[in-house]
Amino acid sequence: MARAKTSYVCLPCRASYKQPYGRDRERICPRCAGTLVHAGSAFAVPRRRDAAGWRTLSVLLNAGVRFHKSCCGGPGYRPRSLHEVRERMAYAERTGTPFAEALVLRELP
Repeated sequence: MARAKTSYVCLPCRASYKQPYGRDRERICPRCAGTLVHAGSAFAVPRRRDAAGWRTLSVLLNAGVRFHKSCCGGPGYRPRSLHEVRERMAYAERTGTPFAEALVLRELP
């Protein structure tokens, strides 16, 4: 039986690759030979020319937020714009909430 594939992303190239999941080896980008970042199995790739979408994605991935399926609900809420990211950054600084936790809040209190 074939193993399920998950998404790996190269942020500088703005490219995504589906590969079998495995912690035992580092994934390398075929374009630039840089390291690929594990994004998760429920990841939706922004268009390559969508600069704001890729900037938002890089903030999420660098903060440790991934796109994994959780039962029937999918990966849950993820900010889709830089404006939403900035709002959550300000909330995290104001309240002392960890940045990764503030990023996945659907609505800010």
